[in-house]
Formats: sequence, C-alpha cells, structure tokens
Amino acid sequence: MGDHKEQPLRVGAAVRRRRRALELTLAVVAERSGLSVPFLSQIENERARPSRGSLEKVADALRTTAVELLAAADPACSVDVVHAEGPEADYEPRMRSLVRGHHQMHAQEFTGDHDAGREFQYRNDQLMYVADGAVDVEAEGRAYRLGRGDTLYLTGGVRHRWRATVADTRVVVVAVAEHIEAVRDRPRR
Repeated sequence: MGDHKEQPLRVGAAVRRRRRALELTLAVVAERSGLSVPFLSQIENERARPSRGSLEKVADALRTTAVELLAAADPACSVDVVHAEGPEADYEPRMRSLVRGHHQMHAQEFTGDHDAGREFQYRNDQLMYVADGAVDVEAEGRAYRLGRGDTLYLTGGVRHRWRATVADTRVVVVAVAEHIEAVRDRPRR
C-alpha cells in the first residue's frame, strides 16, 4: 500500500526552478540548448523525460550541470519502504541498499564479510553502525574494534578498510551522497 517501487525522478521541476531563478524564458533556454520550446515545456511538465544528452544541453543552457539538476529533482514519491528480505538460509556475504534512487544520502547493509582488503575513501562523511556481530576497522593508521551497537563516524576523505570478525555480522553504512558538496574538498595527505 505505502510501498513504492523505485520511482523515476521528476527532473522537470528542477529545470523549471532553475530557469525561473535565472529569470529566463523557455525561448531563451531553447535557443541556448538547441532544443525546441515545446520539448522543454514537456520536460518541465513531466510529459517527457530528457535523454542524458538533452539533459546536459538543458543544464548547459541553465549554467549548471546535469548532476546538479538530478540532485535537485523531486522524487516521484516522498516515502519509500525497503522491506527486509526473507530469512537467510545461507549466510553468504551480501550487500543491499537501504535507500533507493538518487538522494542526498546513501545507506547500505552488509551481511557477513566483504572484500576486507579493499580500501574506501568517500568525499563526504559517513557513519558505520554494527547491528550484529563485530568488525575491525583501520582508519588513518589506527585500528578500531566495534561490537554490536557500536558506531564509527568518519569525516570525508578518511581512507579506511574494515572486516567482519564474527560470522553473520551485519553493518549499516550511511553516507552523504558523493554528488552533494557537504564538505569542502580537503587536501589529501
């Protein structure tokens, strides 16, 4: 009932807001982008979905980027439920997204272990929460042991890696999306 499948973003509202903020007419945007006024009107009114190329032309005409327009787009629904999968008969390592679509934050759940040798470095801040089990984390040359209920906060740019130390470990990682400039780029060490 309140459960929605992944919905497309409504980029038309973002295009309209940006055009109006710049006090441009559809005709000016059409001239700058090489697209027709009727097509731009259809985009703004959600009657047409622009291709990646068309969206980039619109973004250029509006002195922005396609990524920024997508980030400013309204989701087709504001509430989305991601149901847990059924009980696992085997506890193979897996990852699942807890948030669908293109949003300002990402959340993932890791069950079991993953590629423990892989080093991560995110542009923005993230929070790691151990729902079950335990993990060892190496960040900025220091080791941390986290157990059930523990959290670790990492600021953007921190290089880190982690591994599960207990079978059936579940870790939830929540991060500010990469397309958001939440933290100014820090110089790399």
